[in-house]
Amino acid sequence: MTEFLIANLAPIMFACLILLLLVGFPVAFALAANGVLFGLIGIELGLFTPVLFQALPQRVFGIMTNDTLLAIPFFTFMGLILDRSGMAEDLLETIGQLFGPIRGGLAVAVILVGALLGAVTGVVSASVISMGLISLPIMLRYGYDRKLASGVIAASGTLTQVIPPSMVLIVLADQLGRSVGDMYMGAMLPGLILTGLYVVYVMLLAMFRPGDVPALPPEARRFRESNGASGNLSLLVLLGIATAAALTYARLELVGRAMDEKIVLSMLVGGAVAWVLALLNKWFKLGLLSAIAERVTFVLIPPLGLIFLVLGTIFLGIATPTEGGAMGAVGALLMAWGRRSLSLSLLRQSMTVTTKITCFVVFILVGSTVFGLTFRGVSGDLWVEHLLTNLPGGQIGFLIAVNVIMFFLAFFLDFFELAFILVPLLGPVADKLGIDLVWFGVLLAVNMQTSFMHPPFGFALFYLRSVAPNKDYKDRVTGKMIKKVETRQIYWGSVPFIAIQLIMVALVIMYPRMVTHYKDGQANVDPSTVKIDMGAPIYGDSPGAYPGGTTP
Repeated sequence: MTEFLIANLAPIMFACLILLLLVGFPVAFALAANGVLFGLIGIELGLFTPVLFQALPQRVFGIMTNDTLLAIPFFTFMGLILDRSGMAEDLLETIGQLFGPIRGGLAVAVILVGALLGAVTGVVSASVISMGLISLPIMLRYGYDRKLASGVIAASGTLTQVIPPSMVLIVLADQLGRSVGDMYMGAMLPGLILTGLYVVYVMLLAMFRPGDVPALPPEARRFRESNGASGNLSLLVLLGIATAAALTYARLELVGRAMDEKIVLSMLVGGAVAWVLALLNKWFKLGLLSAIAERVTFVLIPPLGLIFLVLGTIFLGIATPTEGGAMGAVGALLMAWGRRSLSLSLLRQSMTVTTKITCFVVFILVGSTVFGLTFRGVSGDLWVEHLLTNLPGGQIGFLIAVNVIMFFLAFFLDFFELAFILVPLLGPVADKLGIDLVWFGVLLAVNMQTSFMHPPFGFALFYLRSVAPNKDYKDRVTGKMIKKVETRQIYWGSVPFIAIQLIMVALVIMYPRMVTHYKDGQANVDPSTVKIDMGAPIYGDSPGAYPGGTTP
């Protein structure tokens, strides 16, 4: 028995951890308890050096002094302030009115707002609950299929995990030892492509199953002109084209910049021009913009400005992710103040929830540190490395195995459990196989996004269930009875979007360039060509030139 334990202590330790998590033991304490218990067992078996436990206080102190992790409370606070200030409601109402006249327009609006909220909040719960409270009743009122409506809301809320500034990407960057800024730049394009895939799916449904995604009836379109006609965005579209053309012609120092920086600068200039035009139109009654165009400008530009304040300063190298998060928090407070929704109650609620989430993350990180110390002390990292590097197929075999493991574990474990337990074990193996760790981190982020959508434990599904009607009710607008949303409808509605997320995983593997473009503009240095010349010694080259007549 002793020989069996010595030979298999690492896999037994890992299996014991999974068992504790499956029975519902708190994650942080399961990690720490496993680390301490198996550390003591390892000491008795002669596999673990007691001196290693003396490194724990220093490691915990290192977590407390990690500047990168400061971005988590900043971005969380920013998202909560924006969520409670009513910005999400305005975005959903405006974009819903904009796309409402076309079939599937409400679903497209939810997807686009989910992407925007992802770029300014980074919190899944805030996005899903906000859109569930605001858009689900409207979609049910006008006859949307319940499974589709539920799936769209849950999937759009999880976009916050892939689109920067995402708390997922911060944690992955920390666990993989890579720059948060690089992780943000690498994840931007996959996040936008995933958003586009969601929209394509809704448009296909509008073509082949139009009854599931009806358009808004004329009486439900609020922003109309004085003559009763629907407004349009023709001038804003032309303005956007002209701005893009001007930027291309003038270049504005865009040559040599990465794609992310070009997008941010173009968005900043175009948004500023549109905002000035809308203000002039409103103040001087010029009649240049329709009612919907003016509404879109005033509702969309502030969050886009906040995106520039956060991501733009990071991508342009003006601020670190932590500093960007701090500016985002200040920007969110200013936006809430400008909307006259800032209050002591709002601040108290947001700060309380931010503290809880941050403590939750830090306690899990401390627990994973204890677990990781013991696991490596009993050669668990070597066990994982031998297990994965001996797979057939090299890098491709490793990536397929890792993604399959992550996908199925996501049915039972949430993102934090996967990130703090598996990623530190997989990162060194990926690095040894020559895999770019930023690309690997973005790939894992897209895969782990499914953990929020998996029945039966997907948190996005739980959030939606908490706000979806669980009994029949009378609609306050139409006066009709609306049937409740059943749990099975929420679960089945998530399946197509999980499939789309898996397609995105395959695309990231097939086209790594969509992530590795973050290297554009970076200097490529071959370490083998680097020569270090120390120069002549201070005291000369002769043996007697050194103090005491010695040589170095």
